[in-house]
Formats: sequence, structure tokens, C-alpha cells
Amino acid sequence: MPNPYAAAGVDTAAGDLAVELMKSAVSATHNASVLGGVGGFAGLYDVSFLRSYERPLLATSTDGVGTKVAIAQAIDKHDTIGQDLVGMVVDDIVVVGAKPLFMTDYIACGRVVPERIADIVAGIARGCSATGTALVGGETAEHPGLLGPDDYDVAGAATGVVEADRQLGAHLVEDGDVVVAIESSGLHSNGYSLVRHILSGKGVGYTDQLPEFGAGVSVGEALLEPTRLYTSPLLSLLEARPGAVHSLSHVTGGGIAANLARVLPVGTWVEVDRSTWTPPTVFRVLASMAGTPVEETEGTWNLGIGMFAVVGASSASSVLEDLRAAGLPAWTVGTVSTAARDLAGFEQGAKGVDGGAVRLVGSYAG
Repeated sequence: MPNPYAAAGVDTAAGDLAVELMKSAVSATHNASVLGGVGGFAGLYDVSFLRSYERPLLATSTDGVGTKVAIAQAIDKHDTIGQDLVGMVVDDIVVVGAKPLFMTDYIACGRVVPERIADIVAGIARGCSATGTALVGGETAEHPGLLGPDDYDVAGAATGVVEADRQLGAHLVEDGDVVVAIESSGLHSNGYSLVRHILSGKGVGYTDQLPEFGAGVSVGEALLEPTRLYTSPLLSLLEARPGAVHSLSHVTGGGIAANLARVLPVGTWVEVDRSTWTPPTVFRVLASMAGTPVEETEGTWNLGIGMFAVVGASSASSVLEDLRAAGLPAWTVGTVSTAARDLAGFEQGAKGVDGGAVRLVGSYAG
């Protein structure tokens, strides 16, 4: 008897195969706290260890990858987009000083292609393993008629925990604190609508090659450079140097100044010195294509800074050493001040946060 659901465009057998293909990758993220296997209606996570906390605070975050998925679809490369998802979700949790515990994902697609779904989830699983996060559940939903056969979107949510007196944030930031920038791996997962608009306007295809990106590297491959994951090295830093880091900022949507302003207290300001770094090639190439000074993209792209750490002045040199030793290039970009001044031209707070004030000054190096 014909399956009426299949006639409507939903292939449950393909969905089952996708689950089988992803099982081993998902299971590899599990630890002793994960109960049950893959495929349950809900993921179970044993939090008995929270009894050892004085006042445990749960931290949660949810996000997606945005229109970066359009580039993955265009060049049929799906094995890195999952790491982007983990970066966007889990690295928001470490910002408050929390250790991620578990994550769930959601993939909506026009048609389930088992190998494609398995590639996406394998990337999520690798990111979860790299950040010490258990991938405890997920959902793949087939939406024929709403999404094209090769279209998909990904989203996820994660939960972490931090001891209340170890929580990071603007409440710890003081006059004279040093702002440390931590290098990004590229565009990460923000500003891709602008990227796609620029390339479309110039007639540049994702399979084209540009000499600036290196021999044999297509435009699409350069743009799919995975988001750098910061959670594990930052947690190690927080453990090794308690009290040194006062706040962290994940530079995502909204760009450089706005994201830093969110983790500064009202009444403080920072001037971020552009001369301390050179925006990587991908940003300069795209800005040049658009005929726009790279400074005009500071509210959209990270321009080479994936995270900020606001640290006590006496700890700045040791924090820089630890970050570099962990493979994270880092440098000082400014100092927090409470001195009275005219704040015209500063970004003040963002996304509903009444934070500090930030502006970028000077000219980029190189």
C-alpha cells in the first residue's frame, strides 16, 4: 500500500537512515552524565554533581548559523557548518564563565538526504567534543513545499553551569581594566547576507577562485572557514587564573563596538585601537569589492576579533601568555576608563543592554 506521507514529499525511511549514519558521531560526545542512547523523545542528563555547587546558575543559549548555510548548499559542502553552530551557541555560554553541559540541534530541510544530514551532524558532534559538550538530542524535520529540495537551516540550544560567585560580567569590570582581543578564524557566522550581496553584485561565483585566497581555494571554501571555538581554552584560563578575567564578549552579530559595550558597566568607556591589528584578507577583499572602507563594516563583521576578554591590569600579561600558549593569538586593544568625557560617536550598550561606551579609533595596521 502506498505511503501517503511519502506522496506528500516526506521520506521517513531517509530520516531513519540519517539517524543511523549520525549515531556514532553523536555517541562520541556522550559522557557518564548522559542517560540513554540516540533516538529518545528527550535527552536525559544526570546533574547530581550540582550538589557540590554552593549556588549553581544554569546558563542557556540558542542560535543558528544564518545565511552561511546558503554557501554550504551552493558548493555542496556540509561538514563544517555544524562547527559553526556549536561556536555560535556554546561560545555564548562561556561568556558568563559557565561550563557547557549539553546541546540539542534542529535541522529543517526540504528533503532528507541522509549523507548530507550526517555530515552536518558530524560537524556538530566534532564541535561538541572540542568544547566538552554532550550532544543529547536533536530533530531533523522535512518541509517539502516550504523549503527547496536542497535547502536546509540549522539551529541549536545548549545549557551550561557556573558557580554564582564565579559568574563573569560587567559587574566585575573596573577602571583601568585591560581589553584583550582574541583572534577570529575569519567571518565566523555573521554578516553573510552582506557577503552574498557583494559577491552577487560583482558577479563572483562560489566556485570561482581569487588569488588573494590562495591557489586551489574557491571563494566558497574560503567563506566556509569554520568558526573558531573558544570554550575549552577559556575555561582552562578561568580555572588557572581565578579572578583575572572580569568579562568576556563574543563578537557576533552587531560587530565589534556593540558587542564589547554589552559587557562593560554603565559609566565606563573604551577606545579600541585599530592600529593593533590588521583585518584578515577575507575582510579586506570583500570591502574592496564593495568599494567600501573596511572601517564601515565594523558593525557587521568581526574583522579578525572573535572574542574580547576584559581583564585586571595586573593580570593582562599572564592572560595574554596563556591564550597564546593555548593557540589563540591575542593582543591588547584598549583600556577601560571611567573618566568624564564627551561620548559622542561611541556605541553605548546594545541589544537591550545598558552597557558601557565603545568606539574604534586610529587606522588599521598594514
